[in-house]
Amino acid sequence: MEIIKLSNRLKQASQYIDTGAFFADIGSDHAYLPIYVCQQDPSAKGIAGELNQGPFEAAISHVRGNQLSDRIDVRKGDGLTVIGKAPVDTVVICGMGGGLIRAILAEGKAYLTHVKRLVLQPNMDSHYLREWLVKNDFNLVREEILKEDGHIYEILIADKVLKSAALTPKDLLFGPFLRRESSAVFKEKWEREYDNVVRVIDNMALAKQINEEKLALYQQRKQWIREVLTNA
Repeated sequence: MEIIKLSNRLKQASQYIDTGAFFADIGSDHAYLPIYVCQQDPSAKGIAGELNQGPFEAAISHVRGNQLSDRIDVRKGDGLTVIGKAPVDTVVICGMGGGLIRAILAEGKAYLTHVKRLVLQPNMDSHYLREWLVKNDFNLVREEILKEDGHIYEILIADKVLKSAALTPKDLLFGPFLRRESSAVFKEKWEREYDNVVRVIDNMALAKQINEEKLALYQQRKQWIREVLTNA
């Protein structure tokens, strides 16, 4: 048995899995997070979902090596299909783009019947997830932002509700919690993004035929970022 050491982003995400949860970790990366959670919480049990054969076999090996085969079920399958009919109450999806996570949630919505909480860690494009959550009756209850190995990550925690609260366009883009707290890492992220947006606008201006609609969207984003960074 080995004590699993998670990256800071995965450790932070794991803190939002409630004690005694039955959770599914989609794209489980050798089952590190499920093993860590079950080592910390003897009442937790989980499903580790893997799409590809190599990671699937590695996850089985790690789970067996940590004597957790009775509490962690390693399943091979695409996205949320690994849940099947299991009464999972928490779904964790970490380390993918926001667009891909949104597609996994949308395509596997039928498997979210018993799910009360989503713990999502997109590597980029988190606004896609906020839009999906609002449209599918999940309320954001917490957001985190952290920097690790030069990369900036966001973590979104959302709970199932009867009807989700609306978010403003700015909150969809920046995150209501992150925008309000405006941490140093948050500002660093959006300073980087501001530079990227300016670069895109400059390149678009050089095009022979300018996409006016797309240009207007980037100009709007540039203005919003400037306002958020100056707390306007």
